[in-house]
Amino acid sequence: MLLAIDAGNTNIVFAVFDGDEVKGEWRASTQTERTADELGVWLMQLLTTAGLGREHISAAIIASVVPAMVFSLKTLCRRYFGCEPIVVGDEGVQLGIAVLLDRPEEVGADRLVNAVAAHKFYTGPMIVIDFGTATTFDVIDAEGNYCGGAIAPGINLSLEALHMAAAKLPRVAIGRPKQVIGKATVPAMKSGIFWGYVGLIEGLVGRIEAEFGAPMTVIATGGLAPLFAEATPVIHHLDDDLTLRGLVEIQRRNARLE
Repeated sequence: MLLAIDAGNTNIVFAVFDGDEVKGEWRASTQTERTADELGVWLMQLLTTAGLGREHISAAIIASVVPAMVFSLKTLCRRYFGCEPIVVGDEGVQLGIAVLLDRPEEVGADRLVNAVAAHKFYTGPMIVIDFGTATTFDVIDAEGNYCGGAIAPGINLSLEALHMAAAKLPRVAIGRPKQVIGKATVPAMKSGIFWGYVGLIEGLVGRIEAEFGAPMTVIATGGLAPLFAEATPVIHHLDDDLTLRGLVEIQRRNARLE
């Protein structure tokens, strides 16, 4: 079985795949001071609850946008599962797509993994919107090439910044308000954040399509993707496991090269 690890700025997702079937999926907060042993003990307990053991894991792959986490995650794979993990972005790791940027080394691993998965499971030119710590818009052409994109502050990051910068504005939870015109401070904040992000999504998708010169399939992924996929018709597909499925595909491509 394959252990796929997606290390983001806020959470690390660990998933075990048996072929294309997810046998278990767990999240931990991203804390760079955590050691491989701390992560290992935590993960072993969760594997046990799912009826899995370390002997079931024969391969591992890591995508991380937090460089400080890579050493601990690689050590975890070696020490607890006896395998050398593939790390997306390392020299020699083949993605099977071209990165058509001036400085391809600057692209986050998660964005490239999403591009691989999008081209594998969908057709035509595409935009992948990933609702994470940042909200990213990634453009993939019909041949699967990564063409660039846009990065906006994440929804929760924007909410926290609003609270921190304005003394009288409280912390609020993200949600879909029934009305755009708020009749009090909290409803007004919720409206501005939610419908403001819907406007951001629709505006950027429209501008990207106009610049690209063709209609595009739009795929949403990430924690808050379901909330926004229901709010706008410009999002065509909701794919919660897009990044993990991309990791599985990259591992398969590189296993064939060995």
